[in-house]
Parts: sequence; C-alpha cells; structure tokens
Amino acid sequence: MIVAGFGFRAGVTLSALRDALSRAGGPQGVTHLATLADKVAGLEPLALALDLPLVALAPEALRSQLTLTRSDRVVALFGTGSVAEAAALAAAGQGARLRGPRAVSADGTATAAIAEARP
Repeated sequence: MIVAGFGFRAGVTLSALRDALSRAGGPQGVTHLATLADKVAGLEPLALALDLPLVALAPEALRSQLTLTRSDRVVALFGTGSVAEAAALAAAGQGARLRGPRAVSADGTATAAIAEARP
C-alpha cells in the first residue's frame, strides 16, 4: 500500500491538490489518498480524478505519528508536526515510512506526503 496523505485549507482547488501531489513525488504507484475525516469532501475531486479510494482518519490517528516536518499550529491542533505526513503514515499502517517530507502546492493551500507500508 502506498498512501498520499493531504492537508489543505478550506476552498482548496483540484489544481492545488494535484500540484501538491506532484511536488511530493507524483501519483505513480499511489494506491490510496488520506486526510482527516472532516476534510474528505475537499479531497474527493482528486480521488475521483485518479480513481483512488479515500481513507478518512480521526484526529486521534495522527497523534502518534512521527513526521519529518513540524508546524507549531498543527502540533497545537493535532499533536503531530504535519497533517499530510501523519495522514499518509496512519493510513499506510504500522511501520510505514515516508518517502520524503511534505510538499506544498505553489499557492500554499495544500500539502501532500507519500508513505509506503512495510512489506
């Protein structure tokens, strides 16, 4: 399983989501998209465009994830450094690893990170 995790602002565009994913390494090989449950509707256009399933995560699922980047605002809200990185790790499962740090869309409204499940 290879999961692209996302964090994004309200009103994010499909273009910004695509851009963040492209900057994180692209959709090749990605099997699932993941984000917080209350943000799933914002990620649905990309899931439909890529024909990939969505994983909706409770905020608690992000708390135990060790991320490569850190936003003080995200730490205060969710107890982890990056929503995108933590979502990718949580959805990919125990022992998953990030391919790299989160990437930010050019307009700054979306972040994406890719994690791989442990074989």
